[in-house]
Amino acid sequence: MPELGSFIDLEALRERIVREREPLRNTLIICGGTGCQASRSRAVIEAVREELVRQGLQDGVRLRVTGCHGFCEQGPIAVVEPGRTFYCHVRPEDAADIVSETILQGRVVERLLYTDPVTGGKVRTEPEIPFYMAQDRQLLSQNRLVDPCVIDDYLAIGGYSALARVLAGMSREDVIREIQSSGLRGRGGGGFPTGRKWAECHEAPGDEKYVICNADEGDPGAYMDRCLLEGNPHLVLEGMMIGAYAVGAHQGYVYVRNEYPLAVDHVRTAVRQARELGLLGPNILGSGFSFDVQISRGGGAFVCGESTALMASLEGKAGEPRPKDIHTVVDGLWHKPTVLNNVETWANVPSIALQGAAWFSAKGSPGSKGTKILALTGRIKNTGLIEVAMGTPLRTVVHDIGGGALNGKAIKAVQTGGPSGGCLPVDRFDLPVDFDALAQAGSMVGSGGIVVMDEETCMVDVAKYFLAFLQDESCGKCVPCRLGIDRMLEIVTDITEGRGTLEQVELLEDLADTVGQTALCGLGKTAANPVLSTLRYFREEYEAHITENRCPAGVCQALITYVVDPEKCTGCGVCLRACPHGAIRGDKKQIHEIDALLCQRCGICRSECKFQAIRVH
Repeated sequence: MPELGSFIDLEALRERIVREREPLRNTLIICGGTGCQASRSRAVIEAVREELVRQGLQDGVRLRVTGCHGFCEQGPIAVVEPGRTFYCHVRPEDAADIVSETILQGRVVERLLYTDPVTGGKVRTEPEIPFYMAQDRQLLSQNRLVDPCVIDDYLAIGGYSALARVLAGMSREDVIREIQSSGLRGRGGGGFPTGRKWAECHEAPGDEKYVICNADEGDPGAYMDRCLLEGNPHLVLEGMMIGAYAVGAHQGYVYVRNEYPLAVDHVRTAVRQARELGLLGPNILGSGFSFDVQISRGGGAFVCGESTALMASLEGKAGEPRPKDIHTVVDGLWHKPTVLNNVETWANVPSIALQGAAWFSAKGSPGSKGTKILALTGRIKNTGLIEVAMGTPLRTVVHDIGGGALNGKAIKAVQTGGPSGGCLPVDRFDLPVDFDALAQAGSMVGSGGIVVMDEETCMVDVAKYFLAFLQDESCGKCVPCRLGIDRMLEIVTDITEGRGTLEQVELLEDLADTVGQTALCGLGKTAANPVLSTLRYFREEYEAHITENRCPAGVCQALITYVVDPEKCTGCGVCLRACPHGAIRGDKKQIHEIDALLCQRCGICRSECKFQAIRVH
């Protein structure tokens, strides 16, 4: 494919690609993202490809392997166009029926349709599935339209037209004003106004400047950035190009986790393809603007998600943060002015440049514009990646999209914002997904993780879990974080193991406040959020652990005892055979008993019992 030397060349290529694709009637879209690959989607793809060849349809049906569709628990996912027929849990042996029945005959394969867990009915198309209906998928919807390794797919849906518009008719100041007017705020956790960051970097002295894409996504359970890089890397690159033009940078970096091999492979392919077309490199589209991108693989340190630690890592140093007396937009990578935004932030830029600030700011709340991708996990019916307009109530996310409680257990709380976020009770579910509203409630939007917890979740144990994670991931450079998190974890551990005192709770609050105010970087400053939010909304659970030596949720092993409910026990013997410690005894069809001295409180017997005959005392 020849190198593009002008805006006219780009549009001519786009028109040719679209024209050549018009004769194809059917498109079979199969998710090839990491989630679906874990469910053998690669085998499904190969089976479909072989079936198309067997029936002589390889040239008449387009097989598009895409990135994540969001509904990961239903994978592997396949969508047949036209009609958007949605198939889930597809297996390699289903390939013949999909091709013969749906593509050739237009008939639906009923067994592969999605089953609504509420109504029990079959749902034919993707837009009719409740999980998708309540979303506003501005970014995620593009994943199904492109093969991430085929630049023609991205060009066919208008890719790089935003870049062309910017280079052809907008000054740097025009671009920055558009981003400022849009109200776009950083999607990586801090929520800093993107336009203000760009303006400060643009105004910073010096001719050598950099832009960085932060793809070092380290929150447990969060994979929004991975999804975008795997599924639509050209969208992210285009956003970086526009940002580089706006601030006057000619070199960019994508800093991506080493644990994201598919994302690394796809973004490398995208960079190579863009270079081959002249969309990266010198004199892009004859505009006089030059820009290139390098890929750097991070070692998986959570702290490297912090801007200065990430830049230190890029420079070949230990990934430790430094004081921000001077912002990185003035003194960043190699002490040069640098703009760092995360993957999702960059992915929003092309649509703002193409459709305007007013279009973007029409969605969202007064202080938080646009949409946000969230990783929805926990004790709910539907889990996966979702995208909603900022300002959407948490209740809508949990119940309308997530489908509500799993297994009839009452929902107790949601934890938003990852390890540094806070836990909010059900009476706060009317709060919107909004940077300022969640911060005022003691939590944060963060990068977008949302964990739903039910009545069997101990909130003290939740605080302990996140403190243990942050202790492990702290770089230890500053004393408040290095010692403060350790001490907070010691206190919470004492409480969960029956050694806690009420005086320790007061100390815990004081310590959490001190760490938050004095730590060097964002990891330490927000490390107290899980503690402070659980103390704020679930203090009675802390007090029950201390004053009653009891874990209300039945989670903390030192404070619970397992007993057999004689009214529910059938004597089936399943728990007896499952117990690895020999703590259960009883004859067949007789009520069993648990020896408290031998029981290790592992919970295996409880999880294996089909009659819910084992309860926590």
